[in-house]
Amino acid sequence: MNDEMLEEELQKIIETSNNNILITDQDGIILYSNPKLWEIYGMKSDSYIGTSVHQLEKEGLLTPSINALVLKEKKAKRIMQQTKTGHVVMSTGYPIFNKEGSLARVISYGQDQTEILQLQDQFEHLQRKVKGYQTEVEDLREKELDHHDMIARSNETKHIVKTLHNVAKTDATILLLGPSGVGKSTFARAIHEQSDRKQEPFIEVNCSTIPVSLFESEIFGYEPGAFTGASKQGSQGLIEQADSGTLFLDEIGELPLAMQAKLLKVLQEKKLKRLGGKKENHINFRLVAATNQDLKKMVSEGRFRLDLFYRLNVIPIQIPALHERKEDIPLLIQHYLRKTNAKYHKSKKIHPSTYEVLTHYDWPGNIRELENLIERLILTIEETNIFPEHLPQSITGQIEQPEDSSLLEMNQKWEEKFDLKKTLEKIEIQLLAKALKQCKTTYELADHLGISQPTVSYKLKKYKKYFSC
Repeated sequence: MNDEMLEEELQKIIETSNNNILITDQDGIILYSNPKLWEIYGMKSDSYIGTSVHQLEKEGLLTPSINALVLKEKKAKRIMQQTKTGHVVMSTGYPIFNKEGSLARVISYGQDQTEILQLQDQFEHLQRKVKGYQTEVEDLREKELDHHDMIARSNETKHIVKTLHNVAKTDATILLLGPSGVGKSTFARAIHEQSDRKQEPFIEVNCSTIPVSLFESEIFGYEPGAFTGASKQGSQGLIEQADSGTLFLDEIGELPLAMQAKLLKVLQEKKLKRLGGKKENHINFRLVAATNQDLKKMVSEGRFRLDLFYRLNVIPIQIPALHERKEDIPLLIQHYLRKTNAKYHKSKKIHPSTYEVLTHYDWPGNIRELENLIERLILTIEETNIFPEHLPQSITGQIEQPEDSSLLEMNQKWEEKFDLKKTLEKIEIQLLAKALKQCKTTYELADHLGISQPTVSYKLKKYKKYFSC
């Protein structure tokens, strides 16, 4: 094979290679280059053959030039370069000596590290976020809000907490409004525990769970012989049990109309007569009610008494759905993680990328759904760290990928301590996983990732346990 043919073959290999190659002679004159190399630097690929790397270095186009550095020191070198286009390039140069021992050529490779460094920055950013959440939860614990499960980071929740604190020591009736699972019972209990009645009973009644036929006897109590099967001693009703304390009527929209009239009478007169009884007893309790229904609409439809509505609607407080106060989500995760770990004597942790997934989820079941999920994960996941892959498909399949969550698709788990080598390996796995979804052959993968086909084959073999191919 003649020299001309060898020259053409070498030129074609360099031009079509996925590696960013630059070859210079002993004087730093560019002999061969890969077109993709110049794209990183924002330069045209066809105008630099025959140009000196020393001149390009002086013009600030190659800063610094790895080939010039190898020519100067006559040994292999590796440097990081910052290009004018904002790319970070890791350049490695090797000297080639002739038979006489004189330096004849320098060959260098440039690897664009920009995406990898961005991924590292994103991961560090996520770690800082989690540390911030932990600090805020500790602050809330010091303020005793955490004791009441009242986690407030968003302005909406902070306003609610402040309002409840202001009215807790009064006897004003409070009506908590909001969808199911937003924590209305938690707020109700917090009101009681901040009130002057905190040493007295807190009686919670879910009006939707008591059968209509038993409602009156359960709520108002009954005297001996009041009805067939009644206890011979009679029984206190739930209202009487709340005497001197707080009565919390949850789902008050489910209260039957007949019972609404009797409850209104108790609220107005502070007296109660048991079922089958003749004597009225004085009663003293603070009422907190809650509903996920539109009571005004129910009034207009004749399903709820207007006079009772006004009696309940003294201090109405609207509690927004969880997806409307996403700032609270990371703190709630931290709170329930700590609480559930303590309950089951566990020490599970949630990876920063998992926080990102959970924060972007809509939580149709609100706080109740979040609390149940944390408990399920702690009890069913064997590993110490909880990663996005441990989450149910209903959560991971619904969210859109957040801007700073490109680390979320990792198949390998992150350890507690990190080093650069392991971090880069994990990023390689992620990038390969993404590319495998779009490419069918190793040659397509090489072109997609900007590396050589042998390198792709090597990495697929190296990480074969993470891929099905």
